[in-house]
Amino acid sequence: MAEPDDAGRALLAELAAALPADRVLTDADTARPYFHDEAEWAEHGSPLAVVRPRSTAEVAAVVRASARHRVPVVPRGAGTGLSGGANAVDGGIVLSLERMREILEIDGGERLAVVQPGVVNDDLRAAAAAQDLWYPPDPASAPWSTIGGNVATNAGGLCCVKYGVTKDYVLALEIVTAAGEIVRVGRRTAKGVTGYDLAALMVGSEGTLAVITEITVRLRPLRTTPPRTVVGFFDTLTDCGAAVAAVTAAGLQPSIFELVDHHCLHAVNEWRNAGLPEDAAALLLAQTDLPEPAAEIEARGILAAFEAHGARDTLMSTDPVEADALFDARRLAYPAFEQRGDALLTEDVCVPRTRVAEMLGRIQEIAARRDTLVANVAHVGDGNLHPLIMVPQGDDAARERAQRAFDDIVDAAIELGGTVTGEHGVGLLKRAGMRRELDPGSLALQKAIKSALDPDDILNPGKVL
Repeated sequence: MAEPDDAGRALLAELAAALPADRVLTDADTARPYFHDEAEWAEHGSPLAVVRPRSTAEVAAVVRASARHRVPVVPRGAGTGLSGGANAVDGGIVLSLERMREILEIDGGERLAVVQPGVVNDDLRAAAAAQDLWYPPDPASAPWSTIGGNVATNAGGLCCVKYGVTKDYVLALEIVTAAGEIVRVGRRTAKGVTGYDLAALMVGSEGTLAVITEITVRLRPLRTTPPRTVVGFFDTLTDCGAAVAAVTAAGLQPSIFELVDHHCLHAVNEWRNAGLPEDAAALLLAQTDLPEPAAEIEARGILAAFEAHGARDTLMSTDPVEADALFDARRLAYPAFEQRGDALLTEDVCVPRTRVAEMLGRIQEIAARRDTLVANVAHVGDGNLHPLIMVPQGDDAARERAQRAFDDIVDAAIELGGTVTGEHGVGLLKRAGMRRELDPGSLALQKAIKSALDPDDILNPGKVL
């Protein structure tokens, strides 16, 4: 832990007086798991303390006290982020919202839910399903990630190709400002355009503008039609990209559309003995959730696009067990590589869907030129690619090559009209890429917003901008 200065000692004394003893962690061994998220390549500092509030009032008390002493506050959810956005800063407070995990309301008539930020994504989905409702955003970390963290990074997921990302479901927020004031933004109604859309501004702000303490999200009716799954095995990644473009050009709208390459299939097999095929360069997984007979028509259209663009084998199935096994390969790719013990640098770029094939080709070229192993998983239906860059532990030369590959992939995405992050956020890892992507006027506007809402720069300083 950081050695407190006079301001730090005064702040710790205030927190001890204002909060129950179990809320404040100052023991380094206990607090260390809170120092950083899953972005192992992003630097992190040594905080003064980790605070785990249980209510909005406690959050506000922490922020007010920190503001008085000009001590930084880093909001944190479950720590599943992949950009370093929740990493501690030296001498600051890590404000973990993991204990604020109540589902406060599910309103079936209005199709909305009100939750605290520490509610786990899958727990909300299960509670909604019990009332025949559905919360669509489903990042791969859904069994562990929290709604507050999902909102902070505007998380996506497998279903988002058809149903949208987190921002499309946020109706209202309760926030604590940099001054410690509790404010409500947004609305509960289906429509509303009164004033600036401050709720939308907070989504994806990564804790730099306010601390989110309550979230109201819209829900959809629960899907009841058994989905049809279409699988295609391809000998090249560029053929996969061409098939994706063909599906899009045909006006088809899969509810899930994913790519998994052979490196990922091998890693999942190695870890889980899953029996997945490894003799193709990659597979495409698509699913349609339309009612029959429209589902069969759409599935056959996707199948035809796969076959017309180089799929050597295809499969169409309504078997949920078979489908779950294949989609597990997508969800388990990242943890499967983690199990190997290599250092893992996870990319998150997004390009126009018509340029997915070109981007996949660029990634292969970069991997070869930088002599670096790059595996690929992707939400290809919306152009969001997640190249996984592997480096043997302790190999400094390989680490340097991997970092250059990371930067090359970012530059390639920008050159193809894309963006440096589709859903993981900017955090620490993508700040340089953000400056390359956005024009100076846009960056100036964002800095002006940050300065207006957090003039002393105490909320997650050094992140994003």
